[in-house]
Amino acid sequence: MRPYSRRDMKEGDIMIGTQVARIVESKNPAFTVGTFVVARSGWRTHFISDGKDLQLLPSSWPESLPKSLALGTVGMPGLTAYFGLLEVCKMKPGETVLVNAAAGAVGSVVGQLAKIGGCKVVGCAGSDDKVAYLKKIGFDEAFNYKTVTSLDEALRKASPDGYDCFFDNVGGEFASIAINHMKKYGRIAVCGAISQYNDSVPQKGPYVQVPMIFKELRMEGFIVTRWNNRREEGLNALLKWVVEGKVKCHEQVTEGFENMPAAFIGMLKGENLGKAIVKV
Repeated sequence: MRPYSRRDMKEGDIMIGTQVARIVESKNPAFTVGTFVVARSGWRTHFISDGKDLQLLPSSWPESLPKSLALGTVGMPGLTAYFGLLEVCKMKPGETVLVNAAAGAVGSVVGQLAKIGGCKVVGCAGSDDKVAYLKKIGFDEAFNYKTVTSLDEALRKASPDGYDCFFDNVGGEFASIAINHMKKYGRIAVCGAISQYNDSVPQKGPYVQVPMIFKELRMEGFIVTRWNNRREEGLNALLKWVVEGKVKCHEQVTEGFENMPAAFIGMLKGENLGKAIVKV
């Protein structure tokens, strides 16, 4: 979020954020009272809209399914995993997929979708509890990057033959080491760079050209809005897998609007498992 806030916000603006909201009053026949919508109206308890910036939940959404999942697994993070794997990594059955920040809102879905696609999945996270969670939801291999003596050795041990796809949410040192474990013609989807968002001075690291050239790798950065015209496709696929039990969801729920800053800071510190949300 830090790059977006730096780019799009100035002091005094309402903090950016997305919510699942309930219509309490309406003069728009497309949005009747009681309807739930997804909106990007920032940190606030109520707002007025002309409807152009609202998105209805999929019509097939079961009553038994928490609507908050529209902010996570069946929302923007899930779509990021879906299109990043299918369109950027272009994963194929039998391949090996590496994902970092694997217990987060995006990474946890990446791993599960890769398993659905017939891949071996290796994930890393920042605590033993998160590693246990990754194994519980089907990751083939998982390790705690904070406790391994050598990241290079941990990556080699998890997949001695290397990696076909690398879904990178972290950047920095991790990416610099992981690129050397890519297989020939490997694909790297650059989704995030959380190791660098708070840097006041840019990190200096190894140059990537040599492994890129000799392994003939493809590295591509992306933002999920590129596939806005396929949003319905992605959401329906994700919702189907969740309902079928093929994709598991975990939410870190904080109660109370007044606790949003603490929840946000905790998320930035990596305290959340899955999607961090606030119930107002």
